[in-house]
Amino acid sequence: MKAFFDTSVLVPVFYGDHQHHGASMERFLRFAKKQACCGAHSLAEVYSSLTRMPGKHRISGEQAMLFLSDMRERLTIVALDDQEYWHAIAGAATTGVVGGVIYDALLVHCALKAKAEIIYTWNVKHYGQFGSEAAKRVRTP
Repeated sequence: MKAFFDTSVLVPVFYGDHQHHGASMERFLRFAKKQACCGAHSLAEVYSSLTRMPGKHRISGEQAMLFLSDMRERLTIVALDDQEYWHAIAGAATTGVVGGVIYDALLVHCALKAKAEIIYTWNVKHYGQFGSEAAKRVRTP
């Protein structure tokens, strides 16, 4: 089974007091690298999230890079080429996707490219709008 991890699942892995830490961490540790993946863009999203958290949860860029190293050790990183990127954005535009949800659309394309059987996310509503192929794979941890 191949699992794809959305950023909304990856960020709580690194915060022990996050409400989704336990479930996210359990899934993160469950799969071997050959069975688990995330989008290349998730590296930037996780970095951004970790370094802009409010108050005591904000970490330095150096600390965030340690977490990203953990992600690279445990997950296969899936990237879209320029044609795949273009088709993903064009398809999203056709279906009415606007704003930041485009990043979820790109991650769906990464998950489908990787032939992920499960897409783990805490943003089920977002992922449900990207067609039946994506919707049938979406699960919360």
